[in-house]
This record gives sequence, structure tokens and C-alpha cells, in this order.
Amino acid sequence: MFILRLLGGLFLALGAIGIVLPVWPTTIFWIMAAVCFARSSPKTRDWIYSRPGIGQVVHDFVEFGKISRKSKIGALFGIALAALISGYTLRATTVPLYATLATLAIVSTYVATRREP
Repeated sequence: MFILRLLGGLFLALGAIGIVLPVWPTTIFWIMAAVCFARSSPKTRDWIYSRPGIGQVVHDFVEFGKISRKSKIGALFGIALAALISGYTLRATTVPLYATLATLAIVSTYVATRREP
């Protein structure tokens, strides 16, 4: 339980950085925090769920595995951007490039196939 609270706090703090730093992700860190707090501190998990703007997105994903169409589009756009940057950055190294692009393709498929709320 202590480890889950510690990890939850770390993920919550990392996600909070994304509130003020536009290029830093908030949602994924708060999803991981909510998962950690689900068993160790339901009160903190519920606090995350009650945050305006992001709480419902986190709740829908953690509790039901659902992603809204708007969130899917944003995530897929971010993944495509990451693929372009990775492709440019890793263009001289074949194995890391293909590994990165394969991972991004798997993540894209996962995001695209989630049900919508």
C-alpha cells in the first residue's frame, strides 16, 4: 500500500507539471496515479476524478476503458507527431527507428480501438 501511495503521488506530481507546461502530458500520469490510488487511497482517486476538465477523462478510462472521440483525436495526433520526430531523429539507426515506430503503431491501435463514452 505504501508503494502504491508513493507511486500515485509521484504520478500525480508529474501530471501536475503538465498543467503549467504545455508539452508535458497530464492525462497519462493522472491515469497511472488513479490506478495506484484505487487500492491505496480511494479518497485521492476520487479527488482526481473530481478535477474539472480532466477528471472525467481519467474516470472513463480507468473505470470503463473508454476514451472520448476528442481525446482519441488528440492522442493520435500526438502519436503521429512523435512518429515524425522519431523518424527524423532516428533516421540513421534502423533498429531503434523500427522499434519506436512499431511501438507507436501498437499504441495507436490500442487508442483507436477503445470504446467511446
